[in-house]
Amino acid sequence: MPRYGIAIDTTKCIGCHACKVACQNHNGLEYDQKFNTIYQVDRGKYPSFSKEFVPAQCNHCENAPCERVCPTGAIYTSPEGVVLVHRNRCVGCKYCIEACPYKVRLIDHHEGISVKCWFCIDLVRQGGEPACVTTCPTQVRIFGDLDDPDSRVSRFIAENRAQPLRPDLGTKPKIFYKRS
Repeated sequence: MPRYGIAIDTTKCIGCHACKVACQNHNGLEYDQKFNTIYQVDRGKYPSFSKEFVPAQCNHCENAPCERVCPTGAIYTSPEGVVLVHRNRCVGCKYCIEACPYKVRLIDHHEGISVKCWFCIDLVRQGGEPACVTTCPTQVRIFGDLDDPDSRVSRFIAENRAQPLRPDLGTKPKIFYKRS
């Protein structure tokens, strides 16, 4: 069984938000709802100024705080290592939103339940990749099996020493970043 993850190369991100829009379209999210956020990091001052765009989403943590605090067991980890939500079990208490150190969860106001990135597992199980990966014009995201040392994602992580955003939190995220 694969253990899915994503490597993100921030040196290629142009801040176009195509990943966010593709995700919104695939998941039927409204304009103000998003599972993908692009943060802009400005460095320096004119004339020595640079920008970095850092895409952020659910990190599908192996030690997921959101899963631990869920009182109904609605949040669980799939056999592929993807953190998912049993929509029929969620009561919208928002404990998971408060527990998430990455602040990437939200409430679906129509259903009153917690929702989040789910790696487009419907597409993945059909042999595809998440919408955010396939739509990126600069191929910022690399999706694949973290347990396969020969997978593109594993090779990228090893070759670029890609790291999670906050390894100090002990959540063991499955999103890795190559930063400028």
